[in-house]
Amino acid sequence: MSDKRQKNQLVLAFAEESRSEAPRDSGKGTETLMAKREAESMANSEPLMEAVCERKNCEQALARVKSNKGSAGIDGMTVEQLPDYLKQHWPTIREQLLSGSYKPQPVKRVAIPKPDGGMRQLGIPTVLDRFIQQAVMQVLQRSWDQTFSEHSYGFRPGRSAHQAVANAEADSRVPASWGDGRWVGESGG
Repeated sequence: MSDKRQKNQLVLAFAEESRSEAPRDSGKGTETLMAKREAESMANSEPLMEAVCERKNCEQALARVKSNKGSAGIDGMTVEQLPDYLKQHWPTIREQLLSGSYKPQPVKRVAIPKPDGGMRQLGIPTVLDRFIQQAVMQVLQRSWDQTFSEHSYGFRPGRSAHQAVANAEADSRVPASWGDGRWVGESGG
């Protein structure tokens, strides 16, 4: 591509008149380049948050967080300390979750070494925040998992990459009625 053509494309794609971080609404055309900001409705999320706060769901979330173990976050609370903390503070935490006023704590930053040298930043949420994340994930997963394709394996309960590979291999075999049962692309001999 010539320099002249590249310059024209840049001028067409990126007008010089307003170079702010976000595009401005020109009011022209049928679609706006900006997202419309609308107030979130608590009415739609209320049944979900009630389900998040149900005793059985919270017991499952606590068991999962305890089994995952992990380090303490910035507050220093360990997984072993979480059950007693929840016994004492659950009514307040539950009310905050249901009202939408719960604020997660900042994530603790820890540098860990990479195998090839250098360091990688790791974020460690508090144990309480991990518990709440797990409780929310369980409710959302029950709602959404049933809508996924039966051929979807990524990050789904009871499914793994090994199963995906095995199914792909099985699907790539030539059916016996169509061929001699060899792998697709395999030569006879």
